Amino acid sequence: MRPNDTYFKLCQETGQIAWSDLTRFFAQGAVLRVTDGLDLPGVAAAIADDDTSKVSSWKNDGHLGPVSDDQARRWFETDAQVWAVTVPPFILVQENREGS
Repeated sequence: MRPNDTYFKLCQETGQIAWSDLTRFFAQGAVLRVTDGLDLPGVAAAIADDDTSKVSSWKNDGHLGPVSDDQARRWFETDAQVWAVTVPPFILVQENREGS
């Protein structure tokens, strides 16, 4: 993935947040999970830039999609921190392996 202005902007907007702070957005269906093997700001940039080919591929391969109820429950019960970035109308999250 070749970085562009959108990518660099989203890198600056990516940060850690407590899952408990995102539960209301999860309940609205506005949170998408990005698997560990993908670059979170890169996925966000592809969504922002409307790169439907990449986004569809990630969805079809199971690398991008809604957070499952079980995962949301585990994150809530463990007071997990996740990496997050907003790309309206979604909040993209990725598990924080170091501190979750």
